[in-house]
Amino acid sequence: MQTSPFVGELIGTMVLLLLGNGVVANVVLKQTKGNSSGWIVITTGWAFAVTMGVFIAKSFGSVDAHLNPAVTVAFAVATNDYSNLVPYITAQMIGGFLGATLVWILYRPHWAATPDPFDKLACFATGPAIRSKGDNFVSEMMATLMLILGLAGISSKHLGELAIGVGPYLVGILIWSIGLSLGGTTGYAMSPARDFSPRLAHALLPIPGKGSSDWNYSWVPVAGPIVGAIVGGLLIRWFAL
Repeated sequence: MQTSPFVGELIGTMVLLLLGNGVVANVVLKQTKGNSSGWIVITTGWAFAVTMGVFIAKSFGSVDAHLNPAVTVAFAVATNDYSNLVPYITAQMIGGFLGATLVWILYRPHWAATPDPFDKLACFATGPAIRSKGDNFVSEMMATLMLILGLAGISSKHLGELAIGVGPYLVGILIWSIGLSLGGTTGYAMSPARDFSPRLAHALLPIPGKGSSDWNYSWVPVAGPIVGAIVGGLLIRWFAL
């Protein structure tokens, strides 16, 4: 099989979810080595997950390495080129599901050892600290807007060329910063491939005592990021970032 943008987005997103949801599972599931190690571990793990996901996506053929439908939407709006929407988002959603499934396999003995259904769902999808859907929507929108503006800043033509290989590390720092500063309200999904696909995996996989997949909330980490992405894309276009 040859490398391609589709394969790169799929494999990169799969790795992103394996490492990202993997660190959540390590922290919240019972009898793991990292149980109860806290938010700093989760945000750091997610930052590293994104960094590795970007490197791997590029190596498998995706020069863009979006790994996130919201990022794909944002740069489609910014460039007025929508040709990548369907292939990229399809690959990302499949990759998100596969990555979440790999987390289920890796932590298989720990699902039965964890009594709280909410903790099990947290290893797949996000949830609000305080359930207020309007406020939660705004949180996801603002976090995603910060993501898009941060990515635009990292790649801005006004800053000159980056040294080869530096970009993914800067993206990781951006994700780390967003998680630490803005992630405490909703868990900073910022991506349907990070939330909807793993939530679907949670619904379908035979996880003992898993409880509800909370579909009533599921629109928030999809709609919020997409709106934030559209706003970010328009800002990039208007200001020629």
